Amino acid sequence: MDLVAPVVVEPLRRRRCSECHRGPLERMIVEFNAPLCLDCADLGHLVFLRRGDTALTRRAREASTLWAVVVRHNRRRTRYERQGLLVEEAALAEAERACLADAGARAARRARDAERRAALDAEVTASLQQEILRLFPSCPVDRATEIALHASAKGSGRVGRTAAGRSLDRGAVTAAVRASVRHVDTPYDSLLMLGVPRHQARTRVAPAIEAVLRAWRLNGGSAEVRERG
Repeated sequence: MDLVAPVVVEPLRRRRCSECHRGPLERMIVEFNAPLCLDCADLGHLVFLRRGDTALTRRAREASTLWAVVVRHNRRRTRYERQGLLVEEAALAEAERACLADAGARAARRARDAERRAALDAEVTASLQQEILRLFPSCPVDRATEIALHASAKGSGRVGRTAAGRSLDRGAVTAAVRASVRHVDTPYDSLLMLGVPRHQARTRVAPAIEAVLRAWRLNGGSAEVRERG
């Protein structure tokens, strides 16, 4: 049978318990559209475990007979987001002991995982740099490296982290190079700071961007363009 954990809310505005009238409440249960404090909801004996430590959270939850999910509403994202758990104090203590016992092994595993991710990220960046130089043979090597690093930065959501970028799609790679040229080799950013609308600024700098890209596509691109890179 699937377990259904109680949901505890951290209210954004001052609320009082509908039964004991205590408040303002730091956390509450909502029953029949009315707020209840944790004591009245029979959860007052539980302790709060903030989210962040996956192993500790999992072990505390597994060791606790009764536990609850704590959430808070994010107005900007218009959704409830998990803040942590309420668990039995004894269960939390047991979980902390277990985590301390294997802390060394977990640290070593995290280090190995980080090394593998770093190697993979370096491989993605190197492949992207090679493709940039294949498509734009006159692009300076240092500039191609800079573009590849920027486009493939982990967690950036940029071209190098997309499926198209990882597959070295020609359009995606060209888009990354064009974006770099726009910001580095043209007055585009200055135009934005002067209040020029984005689409107008892009139109103004488009000829300069295409001139750089044409030069970089040539096997002997102009010395001026190489120097700018």
